[in-house]
Amino acid sequence: MLELPIAVIGAGPVGLAAAANLVARGLPVKVYEAGAAAGASVSDWGHVRLFSPWAYNVDPAGRALLEKAGWQAPDEAAYPTGSDLVSAYLAPLSQTPELAPVIEYGARIKAIGRRGVDKVVSRDRELRPFQLTVVDSDGRVRRELARAVIDASGTWTSPNPLGAGGVAAEGEEGLADRIAYSIPDVLGRDRATYAGRTTVVVGAGHSAANVLLDLAELATTGPAARAIWLTRSNNLSRVYGGGANDQLAARGDLGRRLRQLVEAGSIELVTSFAATAVREVNGQLALDGETPDGLRTVSAVDRIVVCTGQRPDFSLTRELRIELDPWLESARALGPMIDPNLHSCGSVPPHGHRELAHPEPGFYTVGIKSYGRAPTFLMLTGYEQVRSVVAAIAGDVAAADAVQLVLPETGVCTTAPESAGGCCGGPAPSSIDACCADDASAKAQGKTGCGCGSSSKIGETAQAQ
Repeated sequence: MLELPIAVIGAGPVGLAAAANLVARGLPVKVYEAGAAAGASVSDWGHVRLFSPWAYNVDPAGRALLEKAGWQAPDEAAYPTGSDLVSAYLAPLSQTPELAPVIEYGARIKAIGRRGVDKVVSRDRELRPFQLTVVDSDGRVRRELARAVIDASGTWTSPNPLGAGGVAAEGEEGLADRIAYSIPDVLGRDRATYAGRTTVVVGAGHSAANVLLDLAELATTGPAARAIWLTRSNNLSRVYGGGANDQLAARGDLGRRLRQLVEAGSIELVTSFAATAVREVNGQLALDGETPDGLRTVSAVDRIVVCTGQRPDFSLTRELRIELDPWLESARALGPMIDPNLHSCGSVPPHGHRELAHPEPGFYTVGIKSYGRAPTFLMLTGYEQVRSVVAAIAGDVAAADAVQLVLPETGVCTTAPESAGGCCGGPAPSSIDACCADDASAKAQGKTGCGCGSSSKIGETAQAQ
């Protein structure tokens, strides 16, 4: 099987990084991208500016290929939009002499299995190549073989529903033409859809923050528009962020500006609202939801923007032996490290091939898909993931295990009431004003912020991968 390529699913930031690392190690690779070009999902939110600068968004192996081709790197301190990321980095990387011949566009992976056996068969399973069922842009179906598979297909095309119970709210599917599940370009191509109208934004992450800030700006430049923000929780610390303590200034500023608009009354905030139904009333929409005080209806709404995150699509891996965290749907070993019920300060230890592998030998889930339904992810995390995974595939166990990940702290650290252990490695000593053990240790060294140091994990706008 050594002559077969390693299949990479997805030509987004993490998928291209995987391909670049494979090329660097002299391993054959084939990349399958369902979209028409590299970074197709990123292009969907191209108008959004990332809150991490270029320094955090370029993979080292990808940089090496680009510089070999004469690429001029953007200013590392500048903040790209999604469109900038595609035009200045992903598109040039996909067009390098090493990667251009191995990427197929319009190629959707329908299923992955082992040639000649289903998932029940154990004997000599690892000796059989992977078989990918590929559907091309014309609808033709073919089978291709691979030595190993790196799934970097992301979650962008599988949004969570409006319904708080994890399934569509009553009436949601029938009114889908007035509900957006991405980040609409409120100040650009979608302006006419939202100008002068009442829009409800559901969610408490950075995607919701971006939409709300755009709606607030829209209201100052044209016909009066009204923005209503619905959140399932009453704890907004994650989206408001750490302000000046955030080591990514743009991320801290995002939360600060949103908080100011809410406190000024420019955005109406309704917390602890679990949506159960959406109805049409007199040509507009009404949302029904459960609150601690009983049922409540938010009415006279024109549009709904659902920013409740995404979930992985595992239909393509039904015939593989994958092991998932039972509630996050992340790689199982990764789940306890990123569970938002336990780690409210947003920390995650550096992790690599061992945490991203499955009982199916040679199959790895990477990028935002590896996090399942966990709410935050940074591209830099994905780059280190694939470096480790590719080293493991190449047989370089020492390099694969030498996982290093230093990420900027959020400046937010609150103890989760559901967890006796709190966050960042356990409870802090009662004698120290800190939220967790790592925070206490950091403060003892004179550090500020959460104190989770190199373990800190941050979320990127729109969960970019």
